[in-house]
Amino acid sequence: MIDLLFGGSQSKSFAVFPLRAVWLVRERGDYDEPVQVLVSVPKKRLHHAVDRNRAKRQVREAYRLNKLPLLQAVPSDKCLALAFLWQSNRPEPSGLVDSRVKKLLSRVIDTI
Repeated sequence: MIDLLFGGSQSKSFAVFPLRAVWLVRERGDYDEPVQVLVSVPKKRLHHAVDRNRAKRQVREAYRLNKLPLLQAVPSDKCLALAFLWQSNRPEPSGLVDSRVKKLLSRVIDTI
């Protein structure tokens, strides 16, 4: 699935600093979940593990709080693979991360 998401020409992406979202809508298999989420914070961007873990936690929490409209927008016969990629070289406040995740999710909903 990750190969399709990052290697295929079918995926779409959109960036809102400090995050970039890459998503792919495909046919749903027998055992697929409606939405699959990946959060990546590269060591190249945040060198300290504490900062990487905090950034991942911020993104996961923002997604958890704002995922309901996305789950409702995905058709029952489709599957959505969504990846959040961290692009900032420094830790960001939780309020900023939350607002940017909301923007990215609304953009994904608009394109589904």
